Amino acid sequence: MKSIIIENIKTIFYALIIAIIIRSFIIQPFYIPSSSMEPNLLVGDRLFVTKFSYGFSRHSLPFSPKIINGRILFSEPKRGDVIVFKTPSDNRTDYIKRLIGLPGDKIQFIDGNIYLNNIEIFKSLLERSDKVFCGSNEFEVRLFEEILPNDKKYLASYGKQYTFQNSDKFIIPKDHYFFLGDNRDCSKDSRFLSDVGYVHKDNLVGKAQYLFFSSDAKVSSIFAFWNWHKSIRLNRFFKKIK
Repeated sequence: MKSIIIENIKTIFYALIIAIIIRSFIIQPFYIPSSSMEPNLLVGDRLFVTKFSYGFSRHSLPFSPKIINGRILFSEPKRGDVIVFKTPSDNRTDYIKRLIGLPGDKIQFIDGNIYLNNIEIFKSLLERSDKVFCGSNEFEVRLFEEILPNDKKYLASYGKQYTFQNSDKFIIPKDHYFFLGDNRDCSKDSRFLSDVGYVHKDNLVGKAQYLFFSSDAKVSSIFAFWNWHKSIRLNRFFKKIK
């Protein structure tokens, strides 16, 4: 009996070690808690983030222990990547945003348009409008397809009374990155220097790759299984993140 208990404990221990290795160095699931990336990522989306895409730092590990100095096996992220990172303000909170600016870039907002190194980022207005959330409030937006200099395309939503019209020039420091949420009127991102600002490469956690599950908590709790047919978004299962 004693040997069976010991073997079970060993099995649980080995399973935990394997789970920690997978979570730290290969892939980790994340939950979308806010509407800052609508219309591309919705509240209630669950997604896989690859941890090896940009190399590893202490933030790759659970609880961010200071056992990795800097970043090892670093690979430069690309414009337009959707990335999970630790916010510079506390080095604990996970944010997910789209990478717009690389080290040395100059970014400025003029009349609601984004200028990257003095060239306006191309965006085309889609014929259809949409509704997105900001917290618990829903409002109508205009949808644009934006195209970055590396030809990365994605949707971005702008309120009809776009709140972030003009700015000073943001100059991205060495080893730092500039991120934006796709829901431009409802995203705390690099535009707000005291809250998020420029994100150091060591704060990168991983690249968002695939949605694997999605449910709408406003319709029904995930625990209310009798309402799953109403709350689960089947059309978002196993969807590649663009």
